[in-house]
Amino acid sequence: MRLSEFDYELPDELIAHHPMPERTGSRLLHVPDDGPLVDLRFQDLRGLLRPGDLLVMNDTRVIKARLLGSKRDSGGRIEVMIERITGEHSALAQVRASKPPKAGTVLQLGQAQVSVVARAGEFYQLQFDQPVLAVLEREGRLPLPPYITREPQAPDEARYQTVYARAAGAVAAPTAGLHFDQPLLDALRSDGVEIAFVTLHVGAGTFQPVRVDDLSQHQMHTERYEISQATVEAVARARARGGRVIAVGTTSLRALESRADEAGALAPGASETALFIVPGHRFRVVDALLTNFHLPRSTLLMLVSAFAGVQRIRQAYAHAVQQRYRFFSYGDAMLLTRCADALAC
Repeated sequence: MRLSEFDYELPDELIAHHPMPERTGSRLLHVPDDGPLVDLRFQDLRGLLRPGDLLVMNDTRVIKARLLGSKRDSGGRIEVMIERITGEHSALAQVRASKPPKAGTVLQLGQAQVSVVARAGEFYQLQFDQPVLAVLEREGRLPLPPYITREPQAPDEARYQTVYARAAGAVAAPTAGLHFDQPLLDALRSDGVEIAFVTLHVGAGTFQPVRVDDLSQHQMHTERYEISQATVEAVARARARGGRVIAVGTTSLRALESRADEAGALAPGASETALFIVPGHRFRVVDALLTNFHLPRSTLLMLVSAFAGVQRIRQAYAHAVQQRYRFFSYGDAMLLTRCADALAC
């Protein structure tokens, strides 16, 4: 398929630059595999789920991955965006400077000194003189997505995290989970819906544009994930009782589908995934997907088109624009049902 097939017109005013006052205050577009689209509120999710269903959520925690500083020798200003933490004192990062730093360059990031070890494609391998997480917590800034054209504010510290965030390591939030508050989670459990967790540390690569029109030539970025034995067992229980496996966000879906064998069986463990999902992909685990609206010409738009159907997603996005839904990380949500043949739906 071609990149140009995954484009749409989005008025700038529909990009959500701030969260809703309440987490559950967003709208929800229900996109069944057939029948009409249904405009709902996010609280109405309870009526769309059934006892025995399983929600799988990503419990990654966003780190303060944006750092400002200078080159120690020249004093030239630099900006560092952590892509991933690779060890207690090491990380992979984007470095923006007037001149690309060479191996051996020392960066001064507040009280921390950071050495450039080597270049790895568009990223740099960095060595910190202190634990990376401690430096980020003290010196870092929250890395809001590039389409949010404002500096982070105090409310973002809480609202750009899910209420169940646990494992620090993401540089972008798993945004479908931002709509849940604790009362809604408790209510869903009381309705008989089971909840399980995976961990996938979202990298800055999620915002990188696709630079080739022939999608077979695109190289997907790599992200670290982990699936526990408890989650493997929760998926098996849901299947045994006839419940649906519903991924909360594309990150949860990628983790589950990356770990499944040909029969759809999961194995616990940690690994890395560069799974690039386009129409024609055979889904093995996930039956429904809760997700936000994604950027034009993005890999995430390709993923939801593969899941719910190319024409169905075009219809849903056109409807969302017409009905003035809010788009992207702080925007509204959709509940998608899996289509058996994405090219026919």
